[in-house]
Parts: sequence; C-alpha cells; structure tokens
Amino acid sequence: MKPLGSLETTALEIVITLTAAIGLSWIGPRVIMWLTRHVFVTTYQRTLPKKDLEKRHKTLGGLFANVWRIIVVVVAGYAIFIHFFDKSALAPLFASAGIIGVAFGFGAQSLVKDFLSGVFIISENQYRVGDIIEIDGFGGTVERIGVRSTVIRDVEGNVHFFPNGIVQHVTNKTMGYSKVYFTITVAPETSISQASEIINKIGEELSHEERWQRKVIEAPHFDMLGDFNASSISLVISGKTQPSDQWALTAEMRRRILREFDKANIELGAALPATAKRK
Repeated sequence: MKPLGSLETTALEIVITLTAAIGLSWIGPRVIMWLTRHVFVTTYQRTLPKKDLEKRHKTLGGLFANVWRIIVVVVAGYAIFIHFFDKSALAPLFASAGIIGVAFGFGAQSLVKDFLSGVFIISENQYRVGDIIEIDGFGGTVERIGVRSTVIRDVEGNVHFFPNGIVQHVTNKTMGYSKVYFTITVAPETSISQASEIINKIGEELSHEERWQRKVIEAPHFDMLGDFNASSISLVISGKTQPSDQWALTAEMRRRILREFDKANIELGAALPATAKRK
C-alpha cells in the first residue's frame, strides 16, 4: 500500500484517469457508430436494402460500443488500482486469478458456446436490432444483440432473454422484404372474376398513393383460390412490402376490400370449420 503522504498526488491522478475514462466512454461509441456507417462498409452490405443496412449498422455499432466501454472500464480500473498498490504486489493476485480461471473454465463451456453463437449470428446477419423474429415459439422485436444473449420484446411488452447458444432455429419476418398474405372468405355464389378485379384494383390504388407507395414493393393482388366448401370460398391475397410494413398494409387492404365488397353486394362466407381444413 502506498504511504498516506502521497495520497494527494494519487487523488489527482485518479481524477484525471476517471475524467479520461468518462470522456472515452462518451466519445468512443459515437466514433464507432460513424465508422460502421461510413468507413467499414463491405460489398455485401452495399447490396442490402436501406432499411436492412440501417438495422445492421445499429446492431454492429451497439455491439462494438459495448465492447469499447468494457475495455475502458477495465483499463481505468487497472490504472486506479496500481495507484494504491505496487506492481510487485499484483503478482500473487494474478497467480490466484489464474487458478480461479482454470476452475471456472470447466464450468464455462456454455458461455463459450453463447459467445461463438453470437459471433456467427452477427457475422452471418441472421437478424438485427429492430427485426421482428420468432425463437422457440416466442416472437417479438429484437431490442439488443450481444455476444452472450439476444433480447426481444413481444407485442404484450414482455421481454424475453435468449442465450445465443440455445438459438437453433430463427424465423426472421423482416429480412429484405415482408409479405402480405391473407385470405378473404366469400359466399359460394360470388363471381370470382368480379371479386379478383376489385382486389387487384384496390392493391394498385394503394401502391400509387403517397402514403403507401414507398412501403409497397409488389402491389397486393388476388393470388389464388384457397379452401372451399358448400358455404364459402377462400380468396388468397398476396404482395410484397418493405420490412415490417406488411401488417399495416394488410389491415388497410382488408378495410378497403370489405367496403368495396359491400358496395358490390358481395357477401362474405362462413369461416371454414377446422375439420374441413384438416381434411
């Protein structure tokens, strides 16, 4: 331990160290975010849609910023520590830490697995912050991706934490583009040609409106006939949108289809029973 007479000088050095650490913690993440957006852009990233590229930049920038903060804290902590203790006094501590590290190493296999899985998830661009995904039956928006775990929030506001090592199958609903895909059930006497013309007209009108044209990649349209029975026929509507815009566009399509069907006196059919669908 250093003598008390040198504590005033030590206190000044600690203040300088803490100030530098705070400054680096504030500046570093901003520099990293700028570099990921403007400098470290690969050829693959240039091929991504604008929204996908933004998500990837946000994911990589957040990850590297967290790593930077950890490095700053560790270095600052070490610098402050050696102000109070001689470097020679650290040798027994490091020796003990090595023994403890070996002991923990046998039980840290899951941590290594989580780390490696996290690296592959990020490097392979499987999903990004802001994507809507489903893991093991739980779906939601990705809020954070680390090398240790993935955090998603579902529509009810619940937050789910998944260690990256257990992620075996992921469904990404907002990669590249999203798809409108739903059915409308009509009465069996309905003219399919008339109904399909109405659906296609609504889709084309939506794709040219100022509010929707940037969200629509392929106008929603009548795709095919689905299940049918003596009391109803299912019409399948599909189209492509920008990532995450499929739900809003689906809701608007349904609203307009119901309105136009009502004007054309097209009646909706009864929902197909579950037993009929299974057959």
